[in-house]
Amino acid sequence: MRKWNFGDGNSLCSVLKPSEWRNPADIISTVEFNHTGELLATGDKGGRVVIFQREQEVCTEEQAPAVVLGSGLQVLKFNLPSFQSKNQVHRRGEYNVYSTFQSHEPEFDYLKSLEIEEKINKIRWLPQQNAAYFLLSTNDKTVKLWKVSERDKRPEGYNLKDEEGRLRDPATITTLRVPVLRPMDLMVEATPRRVFANAHTYHINSISVNSDYETYMSADDLRINLWNFEITNQSFNIVDIKPANMEELTEVITAAEFHPHHCNTFVYSSSKGTIRLCDMRASALCDRHTKFFEEPEDPSNRSFFSEIISSISDVKFSHSGRYIMTRDYLTVKVWDLNMENRPIETYQVHDYLRSKLCSLYENDCIFDKFECVWNGSDSVIMTGSYNNFFRMFDRNTKRDVTLEASRENSKPRAILKPRKVCVGGKRRKDEISVDSLDFSKKILHTAWHPSENIIAVAATNNLYIFQDKVN
Repeated sequence: MRKWNFGDGNSLCSVLKPSEWRNPADIISTVEFNHTGELLATGDKGGRVVIFQREQEVCTEEQAPAVVLGSGLQVLKFNLPSFQSKNQVHRRGEYNVYSTFQSHEPEFDYLKSLEIEEKINKIRWLPQQNAAYFLLSTNDKTVKLWKVSERDKRPEGYNLKDEEGRLRDPATITTLRVPVLRPMDLMVEATPRRVFANAHTYHINSISVNSDYETYMSADDLRINLWNFEITNQSFNIVDIKPANMEELTEVITAAEFHPHHCNTFVYSSSKGTIRLCDMRASALCDRHTKFFEEPEDPSNRSFFSEIISSISDVKFSHSGRYIMTRDYLTVKVWDLNMENRPIETYQVHDYLRSKLCSLYENDCIFDKFECVWNGSDSVIMTGSYNNFFRMFDRNTKRDVTLEASRENSKPRAILKPRKVCVGGKRRKDEISVDSLDFSKKILHTAWHPSENIIAVAATNNLYIFQDKVN
């Protein structure tokens, strides 16, 4: 696979899902590619799941559509740039709306007088075993297993029903008919197969499918539960950090994930900036961790905000399973499973905000939870920032780039230009001052195609898909 070329003519095509109005229900809350990268699912604050499917057809530049409408959702297409000739054939690989369905509805807990939002917190795909697709989606309390399948034939010729589906009088049935399947327009159906509820007192922040594909875990602030896909009425509690006296509570669980290859191993991160690796073979209740990852704090950098900005918002195993990546407020860190005392790599995402922590605390931005992702070969990592900026770091060359997901800057056939933030002094023409950054525009959720240089970036209620240059 070609490496991502930073800032030297890297050409990207872009797909976005815009809304001219700012309906809070349309704000995207999670983005996830499936295991092949052919499907891309997004969840939003309104409890909806939208699935995009990659079109594999080959077309010329003149045939490439500019606008596609589907499922009531407008999707603007940016054609692939840099065609060498007018009729040169290229693989489009564009993503179009495949299915849209309502996953969760708002609920009310009458015992605790609490409203349960319909917002989709996480989506996780299961590997495809047959013609249908399966995915897990969760809000704060309930996890659902969805089956997404296609239907292009309908049965006709019932014996006990008429053509309109009404039951016939058995006395009028004198002959036996053999039902036949007739072609029909393709229909994509999403049906809930399992509902996993009533197991979490606190808000679910993570779900992770195990490599045995028989179990998965769900994590909230104080507990992690292990579920079997076939059993919905009970789960097994594998981590419980709730103290006997809640006044003694010093940290909460912020994220958790299974090892990609070892079904007995998982990690979870905390609000204190620590990571715990647990082995389910050691004990049934994994209160005692196998490994404990923590970087000692530099006393010279200690401040009022130190504990807040050290809280880990996301943790991800590398595809190889050798490394762990964590994201806190200002940095992305890569940890080697064999070295617990400090990370092997630290990348500054937006260190220029260190002087603005006070104002970020006042407007609550300091509590934003940014995600981070690996590329398919674990050589590049990506995470989001403010002003609709997202950052990429090449682990081999140590080069980094800042790009912007913007309708104004993502023009058709255009090349994404690197952006730079000016901290102080004289500002160049192509730089943006740190004082003029828009903190209401933020890239919290990102995803990377499992094998190609295709990334999905969620910017509030817009979805951008950038693709590497096609030669």
